[in-house]
Amino acid sequence: MQNNEAILEKRKMQSSVVSSVISISLVLFMLGLLGLVVLYAQTLGNFVKENIGFSVIMKETAKEADIIQFQKTLDTKDFVKYTEFITKDEAAKRLQEDLGEDFVDFLGFNPLLSSIDVKLKAEYANPDSLAMIERELKNNPQINEVFYQRDLVTLVNQNLRRIGAVILIFCGLLSVVALALINNTIRLSIYSKRFLIKTMQLVGATQGFIRRPFVVQGITHGIVGALIANLLIGFMIYFISQSAPEVFALQDIEISILLFIIVFLLGIVITAISTTFAVSRYLKLKRDELYF
Repeated sequence: MQNNEAILEKRKMQSSVVSSVISISLVLFMLGLLGLVVLYAQTLGNFVKENIGFSVIMKETAKEADIIQFQKTLDTKDFVKYTEFITKDEAAKRLQEDLGEDFVDFLGFNPLLSSIDVKLKAEYANPDSLAMIERELKNNPQINEVFYQRDLVTLVNQNLRRIGAVILIFCGLLSVVALALINNTIRLSIYSKRFLIKTMQLVGATQGFIRRPFVVQGITHGIVGALIANLLIGFMIYFISQSAPEVFALQDIEISILLFIIVFLLGIVITAISTTFAVSRYLKLKRDELYF
């Protein structure tokens, strides 16, 4: 009879441990997905911004050698990601492909000018920086015009700020819910051992001595849960990379490693803090209060 009770009690403990680890891992997985959205939203935002650029239209009198030299100078600027020199003939060829007809033969001459297409680094792809860059470039006597779509630049920056604010608020709310779920999971796990805690206290064990094994167990559950969560996040990243290669092209391995480290540390820190507070709560209760 006693053996059966012992086996039943052991199974209950194992079931409690498994359910606790699964609950923690699922919540950490959710937090990891939120982190994935936040981190890759920044990367995606930078990708969008770095596709914003402008064209430096050169004057008719500018020699090709001088234009190439000017391009090399542009490449050394802090705001430049990369540049592309487009000759008059290349510009005419591209326009012909877009129009579907040879306008050079129709006009009898090529009215287009040589230009340099400039792609900006993300931190400079905003209206203020572009206006400053435009003023600086216009001082060059070989430049005829600096062209970019001002309204598009403003619209992109406004939309990215709005999207970023919405994502942060949403992630903040879900993070609070996730932390509450982990805390409640741990409190339920400690609740089943509240009489053991009180018994140890009654026989003279110090609070630190009582709290230590529970905290170690909580941290162990947090580590296992974090490893499972990171495994699930890894599968998610792999799935996205297979189904949406264009997103994978934006992937930065350092971002993924940072996310895995953050999830792992969260698993340790959250479980340690929640376990400490849960055990401390039952240490403060009187024996009669344990039944309520």
